[in-house]
Order: sequence, then C-alpha cells, then structure tokens
Amino acid sequence: MHPLDVVKTRFQIQRGTSDPNSYKSLGDCFRTIFRNEGILGFYKGILPPIVAETPKRAVKFFTFEQYKKLLNLTPLSPGVALSAAGLGAGLTEAVVVNPFEVVKVSLQANRDNFKEQPSSFAQARRIIKTDGFGLSGLNKGLTSTLGRHGVFNMIYFGFYFNVKDAIPSNPDPTLEFMRKFAIGLVSGTISSCVNIPFDVAKSRIQGPQPVPGEIKYRTCFQTMALVYREEGYLALYKGLVPKIMRLGPGGAVMLLVYEYVFGWLQKNW
Repeated sequence: MHPLDVVKTRFQIQRGTSDPNSYKSLGDCFRTIFRNEGILGFYKGILPPIVAETPKRAVKFFTFEQYKKLLNLTPLSPGVALSAAGLGAGLTEAVVVNPFEVVKVSLQANRDNFKEQPSSFAQARRIIKTDGFGLSGLNKGLTSTLGRHGVFNMIYFGFYFNVKDAIPSNPDPTLEFMRKFAIGLVSGTISSCVNIPFDVAKSRIQGPQPVPGEIKYRTCFQTMALVYREEGYLALYKGLVPKIMRLGPGGAVMLLVYEYVFGWLQKNW
C-alpha cells in the first residue's frame, strides 16, 4: 500500500496548479515519479511505517479494548461508547506514531532519486539536530495527527461495530466473511473522507515549507484555514482517492484480522 501513501502525500503538499512541478492527475503522478525517481521512488519513507506498524496497531487495538471496558461502566449507550473508545484509541495511537510520520513525510516529499536521498535514520538525526524533539522538530504536526487518528478511529470503530450488530449475521462462513468485509470497507472509506482535512494539514506542517527558513504552516486549524482561504475547500481533500484506495480495503482487512484473531485467542487462551 505504500506507493499510494507516497502519491497521497505528494498531492497534499502541492500548492495549486500554478506550480510547474504539480501533478495533473493520479496517473500523471505515478508516471512522473516512476520517470524521474524510478520504481524505488514509490517506497520513499517506507522504513518508519515498517518500524512503527507493529507498536502502532498494538496500541490501537489494545487501548480500544481498555477504553471500551472503562466506558461500559458509564451511562453512555453502547453505540456511543464504542465511538468514544475508538476516539481514545486513535488519540493514543497518534502520540506513538507522530515522530515516525514526521520522518516519513519529509522523505516522501523529497523528489530526488531514491539513491540520493538520506536514509530514515539520517533524516531523523537531522530533524533532531536542527529542531529537537518538540513540536517544532520530531513531534511537529502532533495536533493534526491527533485529529487525523482520533476522528478516523472514532468513525472506524463506531461505524463498524454498530452497523455489524444492526445487520443480522449469516450462518454461512463465506457470506459472513463478506458481510464483515463490506462493512469494514465502508467504515474505512467514510473515515478517510471525514478525516482527510486533518491529513492535509499534517502533510503541510510536516512537509517542506513554501519558503525555506520561513514557517507558513504552523498549527492544525491555522493550516486548514490558510489552505481553504488560498486554494479553496477542495484543497482540504487533496489525496482523497489514493487514501481511499489504501485505507478502504486496508481498513476492512485490518478489522477482519483483529476480529478473527481476537475471537480465536479468547476461545483458545
């Protein structure tokens, strides 16, 4: 799925069509990256997600279960409790993943040949040396990442489990699998559509600034307002197609693996 993530980031950081380097379409982006940066250009910044993926998903699903247990003790309805648990899991996940996202986005924005760009570790060291670990350095864009993951997981978990419980299960294992996959696909797609303005803001903050040495995109909502004012509301949805292509089916697979593995562990352990 990583090539789609690279394409998504490239669309999100470009500022209008007046830029001579802007991509005209999804196909043009794929062709241009392949022509100028080679096949490995689609795998820029892949190491941070690989390193972060296991702890990120572990934190997401572990904290979701813990928040769910706590919220079941409150007077909240089961549907609201599931969404709130998803929100809490997303916010917790964002804190873990944000430093990796900073390194990843900075590498994905680099249009040099893959062999010429710095390694993930060298890029992380450069960011720390220049700007430190704080909100100007390895944790910049944290508010946008909190918004992105919080909103996504609130809808993702809330929609999936509420709709799954509302639609009768099927005794046929294959049809039951397809039922869950379809709900997961819709869940991932809706979540991606709702949270993408936070994703655009995150990419603008964590990516290269328009003028070197001058910070234009500072905070989450300031960046959203600036993008809206300068480029229109559709600019807040840049990269939506590759994002849906990645997180629609990817989100469905993730929930299905979680459900089936969790059920097997409960039964056997």
